[in-house]
Amino acid sequence: MPRIIGVDIPENKKILFSLQFIYGVGATVAEAVLREAQVDPDKRAKDLTNDEVNRVQRIFDRYELEGDLRRHVSDNIDRLKRIRSYRGMRHIMKLPTRGQRTRTNSRNARGGSKRRTVGAMSKEMATKLEAAKKGK
Repeated sequence: MPRIIGVDIPENKKILFSLQFIYGVGATVAEAVLREAQVDPDKRAKDLTNDEVNRVQRIFDRYELEGDLRRHVSDNIDRLKRIRSYRGMRHIMKLPTRGQRTRTNSRNARGGSKRRTVGAMSKEMATKLEAAKKGK
């Protein structure tokens, strides 16, 4: 398994797609890096020579990837929380921050497992449900 920037990339995939397993590398960046390193994008990751891996590694050193990028994003979110901005408050409450609808949808953010949709229910089931709630 070739290791680039501390990440083991899948060896049986084409290098263009293997590079996208690195946090912060998408299709465009992977394509640009391979073009600059003069590596064939259709080549499998296991078929890369050490020289090609080193060229790709050297080019990636210019980018902010993996741990540095995660830290940068985390610092930005912490700053928003600290200054109590609207987006920061949404992060604190674990709700969608980009204007998505929450009346319906966003079940994970609003606690999908806690809420249950209850349709027509027999009296017997309703009493069992109430008894279970009181028992908690």
